Amino acid sequence: MSQNVTAMSKRSLYVTVAILTIIPFVGLAIVPTYVRTNPEVGGLPFFYWYQLLWLFLAAAFFGLAAILYNKYGGE
Repeated sequence: MSQNVTAMSKRSLYVTVAILTIIPFVGLAIVPTYVRTNPEVGGLPFFYWYQLLWLFLAAAFFGLAAILYNKYGGE
């Protein structure tokens, strides 16, 4: 029973890590959602600040995925 629970929790950990890793790619892969100039933030068109925002979000998602994997799944 405990091996089954461990395998299930490892599988859910791997799925969580995979989802956290894929989110930034999906956010930037759907180009029609951010190919526009308005609204501007600090003089930057939407196209640029959206990508800049994803730079920091991707770092946070990848960092969280690495922490989760190293803490709970790394062998």
